[in-house]
Amino acid sequence: MGAKITRQEVRHVALLARLELSEAEEERMTGQLNSILEYMDKLNQLDTKDVAPTTHAIQLQNVFRPDLVQCSLDRKEALANAPGTDGVNFVVPKVI
Repeated sequence: MGAKITRQEVRHVALLARLELSEAEEERMTGQLNSILEYMDKLNQLDTKDVAPTTHAIQLQNVFRPDLVQCSLDRKEALANAPGTDGVNFVVPKVI
């Protein structure tokens, strides 16, 4: 199978990405990108017309607990373990 991407194209993309590649790196990248593109060609040969599109490998429903309306904590209970309180609100150090 012929090369899908040339060394000159790799050099051009590296320039656009502001990458400085040595000759050896250009050669390696060209080979690796060609391998990837050849594999994509193999995948494109598969008949997927009866396969439903998916967004995740495993279809999961919401795994959180149900959102139920419940009574809130009483103010006195909520403030009970606070390090600082004025009886109505939490008191915290001033942060600037």
